[in-house]
Amino acid sequence: MGRGTRVVTRWLRRLAVPPALIPVALVGMLAIAGLALGRIYSAPLAAQLFFGAAAGSVAVSVAARRLPSWSVGPLSVLALAGYTWVAVRLTAPASRVDGTLTRLTVDALLNGVPRVLTAMIPIEPQPDTVVVPVLAIWLAGLAGAELALRGRRILLACLPAGLLYATVLYAIGPNADRALWQPLCFVAFAAAALAVSGRDRGAALPDLTAAQRAALRVRVVAGTAVGLVGTLAVVAAVGPVVASGVDRRPTDPRKYVKPPQLDILDESPLVRLSGWALNPDQHLFDVHLSGATRQDTRIRLAVLPDYDGVTWRVGATYRTAGRVLVGPTADEERAAPVSQRITIGELDGRLVPAAALPERIEGARVAYDQASGTIAMPEGLRPGLEYSVVSRAPRIDVNLVPSADVPSGPTVARFLQTGNAAPREMQQLGEKLAEGNAAAFSRAQAIEQFLAEHYRLVSDAPSGHAYPNLNFFLFGPPGGGGQKGTSEQFAAAFAVLGRLVGLPTRVVVGFRPEPGRTSVRGADAIAWPEVLFTGVGWVPFNPLPQPNTQPRPVEDDFKPKPEPSTPPPSTGPTPSAAPTSAQPSHSATAAPPPGTPAGVVAAAVTTGLFLVVAVCAAWIVLLRRAQRRRRLYEGDPPGRILGAWLEVLDALRLAGRPPPGHLAATEVAEHAARTAEGLSRPRPPGSSPDAEGPPGSSPDAEGPPVIRPAAPPLDDLAVLVNAVAFAPQAADAAQADRAAAQAVAYVEDLRARRPWWRRLLWSADPRPMWWDRRR
Repeated sequence: MGRGTRVVTRWLRRLAVPPALIPVALVGMLAIAGLALGRIYSAPLAAQLFFGAAAGSVAVSVAARRLPSWSVGPLSVLALAGYTWVAVRLTAPASRVDGTLTRLTVDALLNGVPRVLTAMIPIEPQPDTVVVPVLAIWLAGLAGAELALRGRRILLACLPAGLLYATVLYAIGPNADRALWQPLCFVAFAAAALAVSGRDRGAALPDLTAAQRAALRVRVVAGTAVGLVGTLAVVAAVGPVVASGVDRRPTDPRKYVKPPQLDILDESPLVRLSGWALNPDQHLFDVHLSGATRQDTRIRLAVLPDYDGVTWRVGATYRTAGRVLVGPTADEERAAPVSQRITIGELDGRLVPAAALPERIEGARVAYDQASGTIAMPEGLRPGLEYSVVSRAPRIDVNLVPSADVPSGPTVARFLQTGNAAPREMQQLGEKLAEGNAAAFSRAQAIEQFLAEHYRLVSDAPSGHAYPNLNFFLFGPPGGGGQKGTSEQFAAAFAVLGRLVGLPTRVVVGFRPEPGRTSVRGADAIAWPEVLFTGVGWVPFNPLPQPNTQPRPVEDDFKPKPEPSTPPPSTGPTPSAAPTSAQPSHSATAAPPPGTPAGVVAAAVTTGLFLVVAVCAAWIVLLRRAQRRRRLYEGDPPGRILGAWLEVLDALRLAGRPPPGHLAATEVAEHAARTAEGLSRPRPPGSSPDAEGPPGSSPDAEGPPVIRPAAPPLDDLAVLVNAVAFAPQAADAAQADRAAAQAVAYVEDLRARRPWWRRLLWSADPRPMWWDRRR
């Protein structure tokens, strides 16, 4: 048996690779991690840059191995800065992203992580989507190379690459196909590096006597047996759990990251139709179409699938996208491509107009919702913005529609929701229209025909599509304003009646340019309903009456017995905030390898932790300032007023006095005034600076009272917030400036009332960025 052991040992030594190939193994492990991450990118340029970062970081450490250890870090950082500049310079023109290299690099460093986690798969290699992975790979390579070349701790040197690979696999989640050869190659590179270290240590052993060799063999066999038993125990305990999760779909970390959000008007653009109808000559944008198969190609602005009985909402999940857009029906047969060149005029907001379904966009950095095929621009539209879109809508087989059924189940549950109970009259109307129409298409046609024949299309009808508004539109007296409306009421009424009779519906807001005209005006804005049919897809319907037709009285075909109706007030979406707080994660610090001086390790760890904390604090301060700037000084006046209100709410939460969720805006203003007054109360001598009693607590008689002037009032801001909630069109820039000034004055005053150490941490607190990301 001893002879056999010696033969195997000599055979393994012959197979061992030379020590010079340890850097090659490190580069291989880092490259495998980069290749795995590159699978979710749309172009090979990303994987090439990741491989270059892996090779470059290890090469710098190899070239500087004879220099003092303190000089390797600065040299590697300089090389990393140059490589980052190269990465930005290569990806910016390839993705047609405009801007200076400095601005693009700073933007990529500040926003790279959230943009990677909110980007649409496949991710286009852009400066802000490749810089952060390049930095991570480079730093992992630097750490691994230094541990291997200077510390001779090969196992510990493999740890940075292993952690990087595990992080990459978690970030990919279910968004890439399996690649079994990659983890096998990763393990092979790690085994090769460990084999080199094992051979070197064995060669360094001195000559031993026979007794010493026998004792060493006993120890080796005993250690091997103990290790084998421990390994088998771990496999027996963990193996079934791991095996049960082999076929389980990995968790997608993107669900924990909130994507770009829309403001109130963009979340429910249906309410804007009445304003455009009253300004028919308003120049919204110009569009030049080419390749259209028909002259009435519609330009979509938003798809609204969610209805709660009050408001139709977009409810989309927008992901940062590149130029290539992957739509919801990529596998279906598509119509001929339609190219559009659009120049924005007076159209505002964040929703981007384009024909359905877009496949490619150039000239604008956008976010994309794959479920509906709609586009948004987080920075907002601006006059003069020009971009090009190539769209191809699904081809609808009209021969299959009459006999097609409608789908059911959890996947279409949102398209059947009607919110609160619909009025009895609407339910009766739906039941009457469904009588004798067993086929889904027949029910949809009955609703379409009923609305087109009995109601009048006007441009001066008030906005609103809640149940009271639709009930008045359907059954109100014609002399009192009932039975007439804009396309908002027609589309919303069709969609609600369709859901009441079991049809999955949604509302689309867009524009129908006149044939031969490139200018899209307010009069071209329109809403239309769509019905989902099995095997066909979404089919649009037109419930609008034909021009120059006289509607038939509703009483001739349907005679409900409702309560006397009165015109309901115009309703609009109300602002809602559902802030969430995330708990910070804790990471364990690896122990330093034996043999390293304790003072050097302590100094390095302390310096590194201090630099990490300082950089994170500075980054958080910059992000908080950018958040305040976006809220208070960017966007439309209604959005700026709501941003000022969010600043006040965040300040109250930072002070530990958040207002209850049921309070109205004026009551929140009173709560803010009481909070500022309570924070001005004196504290007993010797008590903790943070021990603040309630506003009504009595001060210590021995301590002098702390007297502060009253906090800046928020009454005007509360009034503006209420006005924006119900009439956002009435807000102007002067009101937004006044709201911002009041919010800043109150927040700074509230901060000044806090203890000195809380004032220092006020701007470095990251929680406000988690509480609300809509702005």
